[in-house]
Amino acid sequence: MTSAAHDTTPGTTPSTASPELGLDTFGDVTVDENGTSLPHHQVIRNIVDQAVLADSVGVDFIGVGEHHRDDFAVSAPDIVLAAIAARTQRIRMGSAVTVLSSDDPIRVFQRFSTIDAISSGRAEVILGRGSFTESFPLFGFDLRQYEELFEEKLDLFSHLLTEEPVTWEGRHRAPLRNQRVYPPTHDGLKTWIAVGGSPESVIRAATYRIPLMLAVIGGPVDRFAPFADLYRRANDQLEQPQAPIGVHSPGHIAETDAEARDHLREHWIANRNRIGRERGWGPAGEREFTEEVEEGALYVGSPDTVAAKIAHAVRTLGLDRFDLKYANGPMPHEQLMRSIELYGTEVIPRVRALLAD
Repeated sequence: MTSAAHDTTPGTTPSTASPELGLDTFGDVTVDENGTSLPHHQVIRNIVDQAVLADSVGVDFIGVGEHHRDDFAVSAPDIVLAAIAARTQRIRMGSAVTVLSSDDPIRVFQRFSTIDAISSGRAEVILGRGSFTESFPLFGFDLRQYEELFEEKLDLFSHLLTEEPVTWEGRHRAPLRNQRVYPPTHDGLKTWIAVGGSPESVIRAATYRIPLMLAVIGGPVDRFAPFADLYRRANDQLEQPQAPIGVHSPGHIAETDAEARDHLREHWIANRNRIGRERGWGPAGEREFTEEVEEGALYVGSPDTVAAKIAHAVRTLGLDRFDLKYANGPMPHEQLMRSIELYGTEVIPRVRALLAD
C-alpha cells in the first residue's frame, strides 16, 4: 500500500472570528404528537424539509449520518443529500459520518462528486470508522479488521481526492493502475476525518492533510483542547499549512432554558440508555442530563444560552466549524423545526456577535 498526503481542502479556511455554523442529524426515528413512532419513510421526508428550512434561515452546513438499525431512518445519507441538494440554494451538505471502513472508497467518491454536481459544488464528506458497527456484518466485513480497513481505505480515498489518474495497491481490493474516477467535482471535494478522541486518529488526519472533525458528545469541550493543539503541532512539524478544525456536539434550542430542557430530557435519556445497554454502560437519568447541559457537551437552552456556549467552544479550540446535532432521540419533527429556526435566526447571529466582540 502506498501512502499519500494531499491538500484536500478546497477554498479558504474561515477565520475563528467567523466560523461556519452547521447542523447534523443521524435521522433518529421521531414520534408524532401522540408519542407514536413515525415510519422511516416519513422521517426521511421530514429530514429533507428540515434541511430546506436550515437553508432558508442561513445555516452554513447540514450533515446527515449513516446507520443500519431500527432507531435511525437513514442508511444511505448520500441519497438523502441528493434530495436536499435539489431543493436548496446555498447550504453546504455532507455526511455525518460516512463509515468508510465498510464501504468502497471509489463508490463513496463517485456518490459525493455526483452530489457536488447536483448542488453546484456544495458537497462535503466526513469520513469515520463509525461508533456503531452494524454495517460490518451487514456488508460482510470482519470487525477484527476494524482499524486495518479504515487505514487502507482512507489511504486510497486520499489519492482519489487529487482527481488525477491513480495507481494504488492494498490488501482488501483490486489494485488500480493509472485509473481515473468519474465524475470529477466542481472544485474539489472538501473532506473531513471524524475523530472521537484518539491521538493516533488526530495524527492520521494531519498526515493526510485532511481537516479534523472532533466528536464532542460528552464532558466539557475544554478536555479536547489537547487534541486541537496536537493537530496543529503535527501540521507544523509536517511543514504544511494548517487545516480547519470542527466540532460536532448534540443540543436543542427553544424559547427558554426550561422549555429546551423539558423538550429534550426524556428523549436524550431514552436514547442514551438504549445505546448504553448495548455497550455495557450504566443507566443515565436526570442528574447525568443536567450535568451535560450545565458542564458538558449538551448545547441546550434559549438562543442566548446556546450561543454563549458555542462561542466558548469556538474560542477554546480555535474552531473553523461548529455543527450542532439537533436531533437527539425521538423528538417530534415540529420541535426539531423550531430548534432549526431559532439556530439560524437567533443563535448564529449571536455567536457571530460574541466572537466579534
